[in-house]
Amino acid sequence: MRAVDTNLLVRLLVRDDPKQVAAAEEFVERGAWVSQLVLAETLWVLDAVYERSSSQLAAALDLLLDHQHLTLQDADVVGEALAYFRARPALGFSDCLVLAIARKAGHLPLGTFDRNLARLEGTQRL
Repeated sequence: MRAVDTNLLVRLLVRDDPKQVAAAEEFVERGAWVSQLVLAETLWVLDAVYERSSSQLAAALDLLLDHQHLTLQDADVVGEALAYFRARPALGFSDCLVLAIARKAGHLPLGTFDRNLARLEGTQRL
């Protein structure tokens, strides 16, 4: 299966360059894989560059999870991270994803100095 990088995924979501959107859609039409790193980078770009709100970021994740041509790496982990993010959007999606990955791998507690992240089950504030 093919894979996508961050800028291709951003084009699919933001749709700000018609030529690149068309090329991206054609590329993923036969199926494409999205790594967790690309997903985290994409959410960061949507937040920092495009100034999307937490609810818009969550909607983008929903769209990607349900996309007919995209396969997200460990979609169950992404879904769990999305649930954490919806519950505490101030954390940021990346922190939520780190916790969900650690939980799936069985490597808890997740040590952190972040007071907000430490409020989630499976973490330990240092």
